[in-house]
Amino acid sequence: MDEPQLKVKSFEIPKRLVFEAWKKVQANGGAPGVDAVSIERFSDNETDNLYRLWNRMSSGSYFPGPVRAVEIPKDNGAAVRVLGVPTVPA
Repeated sequence: MDEPQLKVKSFEIPKRLVFEAWKKVQANGGAPGVDAVSIERFSDNETDNLYRLWNRMSSGSYFPGPVRAVEIPKDNGAAVRVLGVPTVPA
């Protein structure tokens, strides 16, 4: 008996959209996620990293990694809110 085939759905994602999103991440100056990969380190191989990300997203094989939780004090200082810091796939 043949094994069932896993079908992967593809998506129309313009490469430009991934590039523009990356530029917003850079402009924000975000911190590394749980993988400790900085924006600068991702930038060292920017073209290949963005292509791989776009390729995985377009093919339906991209799954985001874990998110680092950071507590941010609220304005009144009496409470905090939790901010999720995602990883940059490399």
